[in-house]
Amino acid sequence: MPAAARSGGPGQVPAANTSNALFNMTWQFDVDAGFSYLIRFHFCDIVSKALNQLYFNAYVGGFFAQHDLDLSEQSVNQLATAIYVDVVLSSNDASSKLSISIGPSTLNNALPDGILNGLEIMKMGSGSGSAFTVGNNGSNKRLPIIIGSVLGVVGLLIIVLVVVLLCRRKKTDDKQHSKTWMPFSINGLTSLSTGSRTSYGTTLTSGLNGSYGYRFAFNVLQEATNNFDESWVIGVGGFGKVYKGALRDDTKVAVKRGNPKSQQGLNEFRTEIELLSRLRHRHLVSLIGYCDERNEMILVYEYMENGTVKSHLYGSDNPSLNWKQRLEICIGAARGLHYLHTGSAKAIIHRDVKSANILLDENLLAKVADFGLSKTGPELDQTHVSTAVKGSFGYLDPEYFRRQQLTEKSDVYSFGVVMLEVLCARPVIDPSLPREMVNLAEWGMKWQKRGELHQIVDQKLSGAIRPDSLRKFGETVEKCLADYGVERPSMGDVLWNLEYVLQLQDVDSSTVSDVNSMNRIVDLSSQVQHVGAMESISVTMAEDGALHEPDHDLSDVSMSRVFSQLIKAEGR
Repeated sequence: MPAAARSGGPGQVPAANTSNALFNMTWQFDVDAGFSYLIRFHFCDIVSKALNQLYFNAYVGGFFAQHDLDLSEQSVNQLATAIYVDVVLSSNDASSKLSISIGPSTLNNALPDGILNGLEIMKMGSGSGSAFTVGNNGSNKRLPIIIGSVLGVVGLLIIVLVVVLLCRRKKTDDKQHSKTWMPFSINGLTSLSTGSRTSYGTTLTSGLNGSYGYRFAFNVLQEATNNFDESWVIGVGGFGKVYKGALRDDTKVAVKRGNPKSQQGLNEFRTEIELLSRLRHRHLVSLIGYCDERNEMILVYEYMENGTVKSHLYGSDNPSLNWKQRLEICIGAARGLHYLHTGSAKAIIHRDVKSANILLDENLLAKVADFGLSKTGPELDQTHVSTAVKGSFGYLDPEYFRRQQLTEKSDVYSFGVVMLEVLCARPVIDPSLPREMVNLAEWGMKWQKRGELHQIVDQKLSGAIRPDSLRKFGETVEKCLADYGVERPSMGDVLWNLEYVLQLQDVDSSTVSDVNSMNRIVDLSSQVQHVGAMESISVTMAEDGALHEPDHDLSDVSMSRVFSQLIKAEGR
């Protein structure tokens, strides 16, 4: 046998006495009749992707040697582990031709495949002159060559297996080590347990900038979710399932439990905790705590009574939203994203902005959620961050996809798709529609550029949107969905535009002042001092660290009050 593994394929001729069997692969060796033989099969499953996946049979001389062999069970639930199986063929059954075969198991759902990594055939005889040999005609002249070849092959196979096992063990050790990372460390500052237990049954830990988080015991979260009752599931994402729960003091929570088979894992878990431990904003979902016991990855958030924005647009029985509610939701989400981009020394790029990641509380207040894919923005002397492309299909910035260069404008593009989704109340990708309608962003921009965006508005909003409000909303979406990031507005500009769209919806067009294409107010000399004073207050509070303190949330200090004075004629 060669050193590398041989995996079977259909089409081989069955051996004798098993005419009904379907062999994947059969080998025949010349041996001396009348002798007993020890056949040693060498196996190492380097093919399967999961445990209990590969079952197969092994045959010697047409008879079963191993039936429904599962290598992962033989190797104590581990893959890529070397094992061997010995079979003795008695002299009564031996002939001059020895056939060795592997074939598929007859078990239901078993893969039609088998594997054999190495084979030793040892001749057994009596007396001092007995020796072992491998196949062929038994010639003593060729015996040293055959023995040397077999030993060389086996030695090479062992070396390969050792290297594979060492690599896998190192990878496993790294994973196990990375999962035991308490006490939790944020940017080099380790959070230490205070030693006190809360009424939740949790440990209070100290985080960056004096913010606090809870490390929950696993049994507490089991109790809170009725042992992770499937009927309590309120959402399923790339990380895992989200359960509704209630703590012992009746605080409602959302518990997101990581799925070990998920493509998202420890990095996303750590990123979410690190970010939300130091960010506080009215329009960002708050992290209450986490659990990492028993290699679990569980995040505990404030409970958002009205679920996702997506669930109020299509695909569920949740009540629909009127135009003003939809605009206020867009404005809230834009404030949250604007804070991410500008609220700290380096921008934070969300990287997965979509309607399913914008949640609504009992008052329909919008909050941005799911920061597992978030990335810190570029340094001052850089224009972008080079990184592997991640995000959700349909919302993904095409420039980021092409160049793998991430900027804040990638979030702006995704938010533009969300705005179209809010307006049209349909999925961003719908393969069931005609080809030109499948992609919402492309389809919506065709109508926008024709000046006929009103043709694709959600029918539930028919006649409810003022023409000027829809026109400015469409212009803002078009800016966000520009092909190149440099042509897109910042989230601050998007927020300003949306505030203006809401004002256009609330008042008659005759009372609204003229603005340029990016809504930068002209002739505002009478308002400059007032706006300057607001900016001065914000800067002072930022220098004092108030922007990072939960007790000094500036999310309500928006331009909306000033804005209403600027664009209403009577406010001048």
